[in-house]
Amino acid sequence: MGFLRVAFFATVFAIGLGLPAVSQDVTLTSRDGKISISGKLLTYDGEYFRIDSEFGALTLDGSGVTCAGVGCPDLKGFVAEFTIVGSKTMGDVLLPALIESFAVQSSMTLQRIVTDDAHFTYVLSLSDTGSAVARIGFRLTNTDVGFADMLAGQADMVLATREVTQTEAKAAKAAELGDMTQPARSRIVGLDGVVPVVAPDNPVRAVSLDDLARLFAGQITNWQEIGGPDAPVYLHMMAADSGLAQQFMRKVMGRSDLQLSGNVVRHGAAAELVDAVARDPFAIGISRFSELGNARKVALRGACGMDFSATRQSLKTEDYPLTMPLFLYTPARRLPKTAREFLAFLRSPAAQRVVQRVGFVDQQVGETGIERQGQRLANAIALAGEETPLDELQRMVTVLRPAKRLTVTFRFETGSTRLDAQSRGNVILLARLLEAGYFGGRELMFVGFSDGEGDAAVNRKIAKRRAAAVRTAVTNVATTLKPSELPLSVEGFGEALPMACDDSDWGRDINRRVEVWVK
Repeated sequence: MGFLRVAFFATVFAIGLGLPAVSQDVTLTSRDGKISISGKLLTYDGEYFRIDSEFGALTLDGSGVTCAGVGCPDLKGFVAEFTIVGSKTMGDVLLPALIESFAVQSSMTLQRIVTDDAHFTYVLSLSDTGSAVARIGFRLTNTDVGFADMLAGQADMVLATREVTQTEAKAAKAAELGDMTQPARSRIVGLDGVVPVVAPDNPVRAVSLDDLARLFAGQITNWQEIGGPDAPVYLHMMAADSGLAQQFMRKVMGRSDLQLSGNVVRHGAAAELVDAVARDPFAIGISRFSELGNARKVALRGACGMDFSATRQSLKTEDYPLTMPLFLYTPARRLPKTAREFLAFLRSPAAQRVVQRVGFVDQQVGETGIERQGQRLANAIALAGEETPLDELQRMVTVLRPAKRLTVTFRFETGSTRLDAQSRGNVILLARLLEAGYFGGRELMFVGFSDGEGDAAVNRKIAKRRAAAVRTAVTNVATTLKPSELPLSVEGFGEALPMACDDSDWGRDINRRVEVWVK
């Protein structure tokens, strides 16, 4: 009866890239010979058969059945196949480097077969026998095409430099590929940032987000208007279908409700963009933190004078407002064992070292003591309102002084209590660290902060509730963690430690956060 239950209740959400390429008839029979089911073999992933039977699409454990018919795969010589499609930014260097490291960790050899710059295949083989175990196909395009191919059943993993859109998520759900907005359907491979760049000899060191939007809308046409020389501004941007350009349009132009100028020079590669900007003292472009070349990055400035520069630290903590997580999306269907092992590897310290080595920002957790946060404390004192008395600042310093801030930080979507994408990934990251005993019995404090709008006492309560909600989200994922194993406390200081001015949406977004401190 166990076999029947598997047969009748197992469901699969989409056709994968397993064998065979053309559906053929098979009959699967239980080992005791009492139950048989016939149908078209849709896929075999090395462990499970998926057939189109009279009962619908069924997934059956290969260890519990024998297979008969012309469509039966070669069980001994099976080679897993899966395809990765999407962002060239991620696929050029980052993913190949991760696959190479995964192969070494798994005692496999690696062969790369190149068709052209955008199409190549990795063949993974066992080191001791030379037997191939997996073929991983790559098609490097952009994030848009990656999601389109997944919807068409032509991609098992999507490389994305932006979040899935509502339209894409709706289409994926309609195609029974799962809810792409849920953490289970994506993982953050590494981090990057959207960064304005200028030539090294351009005197402008910082620009506000509002002025940055006005520059690229063509409303500011002379550098003199933002403290630069009396010279025209020349604009450079990536192609419209690139994830980088889409992030900029959503996070900068969209928030200002402005349209991009028609005088923008488009580039197909970030390296080309930064080279062009570096040669022109009057140019400004939008590039990635990982691709600055000979250009110089420009800090973002708040109206009250605070500057935010893209650094490895500020991208990890999301203190820099234009972070760009690098996503890998998967549909809600069973992937071959090798693919699942690769996905698990991506969360390992070894994988994060690879991310850092190839020039992106890793997610390895760092710690910073309060003695190295003088600028933040200076801002807190300078911007403290009448409702943030000195004794509240003193209480905050007393609580935080013996602790260190982790780079893991939690922020929320604009106008929402929902964690943003990077923070949702941080829930899983922190939960896995807790389960692994990473903090060795030290106390973790979830510390909530708010913007300065509204009553200060109410803001402190709201901040503490948010901190408690984040703690609950983490412990819900860390299912093997016993509450007695590690103290997890909650504190709220409201508007006592502002990171930015409250005169803009992005400033308020940065201030509304939950930090994690350890002591």
